[in-house]
Amino acid sequence: MSLLPRLFTFCRTVIITVTPNWYTKLSQLFIALMLIHTIRIFEGFWWSETFYAVSFTLLFAVAADWLLPRSMRALRIVVQLLLAVGATAYFADLKKVASTTVPDQENRLGDLFRTLWGYAEQLHPFIWICGALLVLYILFDLWITTRLRLFGFISVNILVLTIADSFTPIWLWDEVAWIVFLGLLWLVANHLHKLASHHPNSWRELTEYPLQLLMPIVIVLSVLMTAGILMPTVSPIIQDPYTMWKESKGETVNVFLGDKGIAAPVDVSSSNTKSGYGRDDSELGGGFDFDYSPVMTITTNHRSYWRGETKTEYTGAGWTVNDETERSRLASVGKDWELPLIEGREKAETMKVDQQVRMSNNNIYPVLFAASPITAVHWVDDPDASVLPKSLKWAVNEQELIWSDKPLRRYPQSYAVTSEVTILDEEGLRKTEAELPDPAETKQYLQLPSSLPGRVRSLAVSLTASAVNDYDKAKLIETYLRQNFMYTNEPDKSRLTGDSKDFVDQFLFELKEGYCDYFSTAMAVMSRSIGLPTRWVKGFAPGVLPVSEYVPSAGGIPSEAELNPDGAGTYTVRNSDAHSWVEIYFDGYGWIPFEPTSGFTFPYSVTEVQQEALPTPTAAVDTDPVQEEVTDSTGSNHSAIIWGSVSAAVLIVLVLVVVLLRTPWIRSRYRAYSGNDRIVWETEKLLRLCRRKGYERGEHETLREAIQRWSPSHKRLNNLFREVLDEFERAKYSSVQATSSETDRFILKIKAIKEEL
Repeated sequence: MSLLPRLFTFCRTVIITVTPNWYTKLSQLFIALMLIHTIRIFEGFWWSETFYAVSFTLLFAVAADWLLPRSMRALRIVVQLLLAVGATAYFADLKKVASTTVPDQENRLGDLFRTLWGYAEQLHPFIWICGALLVLYILFDLWITTRLRLFGFISVNILVLTIADSFTPIWLWDEVAWIVFLGLLWLVANHLHKLASHHPNSWRELTEYPLQLLMPIVIVLSVLMTAGILMPTVSPIIQDPYTMWKESKGETVNVFLGDKGIAAPVDVSSSNTKSGYGRDDSELGGGFDFDYSPVMTITTNHRSYWRGETKTEYTGAGWTVNDETERSRLASVGKDWELPLIEGREKAETMKVDQQVRMSNNNIYPVLFAASPITAVHWVDDPDASVLPKSLKWAVNEQELIWSDKPLRRYPQSYAVTSEVTILDEEGLRKTEAELPDPAETKQYLQLPSSLPGRVRSLAVSLTASAVNDYDKAKLIETYLRQNFMYTNEPDKSRLTGDSKDFVDQFLFELKEGYCDYFSTAMAVMSRSIGLPTRWVKGFAPGVLPVSEYVPSAGGIPSEAELNPDGAGTYTVRNSDAHSWVEIYFDGYGWIPFEPTSGFTFPYSVTEVQQEALPTPTAAVDTDPVQEEVTDSTGSNHSAIIWGSVSAAVLIVLVLVVVLLRTPWIRSRYRAYSGNDRIVWETEKLLRLCRRKGYERGEHETLREAIQRWSPSHKRLNNLFREVLDEFERAKYSSVQATSSETDRFILKIKAIKEEL
């Protein structure tokens, strides 16, 4: 026999004879796979071990359901629980708990108990998560018995993913595409199952040609799946309703977990620019779409901004590198060498920040990112290597760790550095001046184009008129920008009049909205215009910690700062965290960062003595404040969302339990009805179905008259309708009770009418 006929025979045998419960088993697999994809909403908050443990717990549960008889439900649940414990123990890397051998029999039992308890403690909190997902799987397996519930389950999964995609930094379109794909497969299986149940002859004929049956389904679903996976590479045509509603009002959707996305667009002429670390800053402006794909993870003992490059030459359109003055000093970098700094920080108190960085993509960047300034590099890619790559250089003036590996075009995938961050001392900064030791260097950081409109400088002068020191001048400009301009990733270009060509002038007096590049460039230019040596800096905002780092296990909900004052932990940094800010040089303190972008707060380390708040600046130029400052409430948002999610999950479980308990209760109550009561009840259900199908009963019309009027539309049902009507009238108006067999035959007739309708 040739290969093709054998393949036909094999497919037919699989479809027909593998198992009589093929649809039930497929449904269980689809439930587990959808739950596995939906829990990706916890990406960045769960450890990878948790995802593995949960995924294998669900897959083992499916295997147990497939291999053990359905009649042995209690045994299957016990086996599933044991498999869940086994998967959790394996992926939680359960280590052997040492115990001391005690000779007496009496102590052996206690020692064994302590050993077992030691093992059990290591399962926390993995086992509770796996157990909760296992319970959900079992409940959904019992609940999804109709096509309507199937649609509900698929819709809830899609809804959860799309909401998380809108309100968190996590990119979940791939998971949505998988849920849609699995849902379509499940619906096809449901349709075939109904066909096999209600039309066995047609089903047998279809199974004679298994490839002809399956190939169109596979091709159509494969095309849909491919389109869904490729969706993130193009701008979405249809957005979720909430986003559409917010954007119709000229507002943006807030991201509640992590800092909001900002970036220097790579190409402002492109209509599909994504957020990320920009390469070319010579022409700033335009809008961008948030890209929540991960860039790196950073394990640190202090929350920081991850600094990249600096720019000093403002052109009126953006920032460029002045080759004559910048990067004039490049130093070699050795393992654990102390990197030279030209800045004098003799008046400043500093703090060491250790960081281990692991890249999450294959992009090539011109610098390595870390808290500023970096003082030592410990290793790059290989912790045990005795030397560092020659491609690594230290730009002394700019405090940049430059990576130049042009021949190989590769970028480190991991590295460890130490930074020595200046502790913010506002009292001391108010007693010093903003100037570098070398007047020529000070002049370099005061550069402005001759084309800068005069009203920019006038605004800066009027804002800082009340300040008596350079630090307060900088803070007044920073506060003014934070409080009077609105953050948006898509500035409204229709506000531009065309009278001004300067980027900062357009932002301050025409647009009055924008993202970090607008805010930071405006502060840099205004600060320079009043004599403060300033440079523009770009890198990444801190990112987001796993939820376990800042959500309490019991008691109240303190703020993030109370739980983790230093912000130590492992941060997931995404393209949406790309950011820009400014640094101003203060004598004796070095370069001090400032954060003018509305909605962001720089993670300073501060001295114990806190200073009073600055007065609110007033502008002499009419700039019409646009929006009050957006407070940085990520900590409370984190807690509220996590506890809200937990509450919602508990509520869903309770609803499912009620539904599952309600069904047996209804059935038991139904069995308690007499035969006549059951006939009347089934007839009333049929009438409700008829009403939904458009068969209305007149106000003064008897049931017999209504059925006689409906009959011409379904001539094949004439006899069934009349038999149902006769038995209904007998049950309702006669004292003779219908037997159990008569009731069962009546229910079969009702089902036949429902299927035809």
